[in-house]
Amino acid sequence: MSEIQIRKRQAECSGRSSQEDRRPRVCSARGEGCVKHPGVFLTAEWRNLLMLNYSVDPGLVRRFLPKGTELDTFEERTFVSLVGFVFGSTRLAGFSIPFHRSFEEVNLRFYVKRQQRRGVVFIRELVPKLAVAAVARLAFGENYSRVPMSHQFNAGPEKGLTEAEYSWGRGLSRCSMRIETAGPAFLPAEASLAQFITEHYWGYAAQKGGGCIEYEVQHQRWLVRTAKNAGFSGDAARFYGDELGNVLKRPPDSAFLAEGSPVTVFKGLRVA
Repeated sequence: MSEIQIRKRQAECSGRSSQEDRRPRVCSARGEGCVKHPGVFLTAEWRNLLMLNYSVDPGLVRRFLPKGTELDTFEERTFVSLVGFVFGSTRLAGFSIPFHRSFEEVNLRFYVKRQQRRGVVFIRELVPKLAVAAVARLAFGENYSRVPMSHQFNAGPEKGLTEAEYSWGRGLSRCSMRIETAGPAFLPAEASLAQFITEHYWGYAAQKGGGCIEYEVQHQRWLVRTAKNAGFSGDAARFYGDELGNVLKRPPDSAFLAEGSPVTVFKGLRVA
């Protein structure tokens, strides 16, 4: 389905929603039709998403699977991704929170599916704002932590962003991820690894007692730039444990920089 068709379906669905009730609906090209939601949790812009992707033994992440989900694979390979990006224009339940509109996040995630829905599970999420971490833990049961964070971007005169780096932690535990891009931005090809990584639109979070929360993240398709050089450095075991830390020490199997877009994160529903 083309981008024009997707946006037309979204517009049609939005119009019906406003007439029928106040609960938001989303139409997608993922075979789900118009989906009712319990309401918007937050809106924001996610920009300059640096994604380092590693093929791993599925047993390494299977223990993190929420109830009711299964691993989603690309060409029979299981991937984890270390993702750094900038939150901007953040509004929680429609309200702008002073000093919490713009900040970095770095997360380690892998890919799952539940029935026909393809989503992600976050192993750990890091932000520099204590209130953001607390709200996310309370609302979704996600493994958020507060750590000092920073970022650096360098852009060419005409080629857009060409270098990006995200750093977190202090002293000997400080970590960073970086990329130098090559070539212009493009939409990922159908059935490519970049499309697989960027187009999982559901989040799943295991709950205490064995349950699972499901929530949708709505955004347009992202333009990406391929990597000329990319990698991670620092004490990965400090944040992710020895096994996953060893994964991050090796060169990524793929890396790219996604331009990002406005996003809407809907409230979660318990599905298991």
